Amino acid sequence: MTTEPPPTDTSTSPALAGRVALVTGASRGIGRGIAERLVAAGASVVNGDITGPDEAVTGCRHMPLDVTDPTSVADTLHSISTVEGRLDIVVNNAGIMFEEPLDGHDLDAWHRMVAINLTGPFLVTRAATPLLARRGGSVVNVGSIEGYSANPGHVAYGATKGGVHGMTNAMAVDLGPSGIRVNAVAPGWIDTELNASFVDRHPDRDEVVRQLAVLHPVGHIGAPSDVGDVVTWLASDAARFVTGQVITVDGGRLAKPPLPPIMG
Repeated sequence: MTTEPPPTDTSTSPALAGRVALVTGASRGIGRGIAERLVAAGASVVNGDITGPDEAVTGCRHMPLDVTDPTSVADTLHSISTVEGRLDIVVNNAGIMFEEPLDGHDLDAWHRMVAINLTGPFLVTRAATPLLARRGGSVVNVGSIEGYSANPGHVAYGATKGGVHGMTNAMAVDLGPSGIRVNAVAPGWIDTELNASFVDRHPDRDEVVRQLAVLHPVGHIGAPSDVGDVVTWLASDAARFVTGQVITVDGGRLAKPPLPPIMG
């Protein structure tokens, strides 16, 4: 037995017209790219961020949000319900990253990474579930290719992103009966302010950019909008039968086993 979706006129109506989305950490980087693509698809977007954006995205409303604080999360969800009257999409993007080797790893730093990167998506999704269930909604968590493999000094980051991938599967199972789909994206190297700062520190920046491009079969690194486009699709009715999935957005980087430089 199959259930056919109702027909939609996609030629005249944006994919997310009339829908309300919460994107955590949308003031910059990947989160901003996601917010911009959701707005372009017709959604009204709330940027839930502990700090405000340097430059607001047109069609995006900022609401203060600390994803590690259950009271802050509850207050923000209440404000969305009051101001917008509905919530259809949640994108759990807020996160941090630092490098610290396992030997001597600071415990407070570990707890902070877990609180933001892993507990935050749990708290936000839990609080958003009653609103999302009114119409059936979509949750998209932002993981990372480092949920599969890790760079040096990324013990906490890799652990939290791997946790996000596993939590995505479990959320999809629990929330499916309420009509809520839960998926994740796993970005690779994306041209964000944070990643640009790593590149800019190197004395031969151009060579770093060239070598980064070579890592990717597509021949270049990604842009925040590349992630935003995949998130927009996952949030739309076009992905109505997709849940519990982690979509890798990395230009093929993980598909290409590394070779010694002499053989590259």
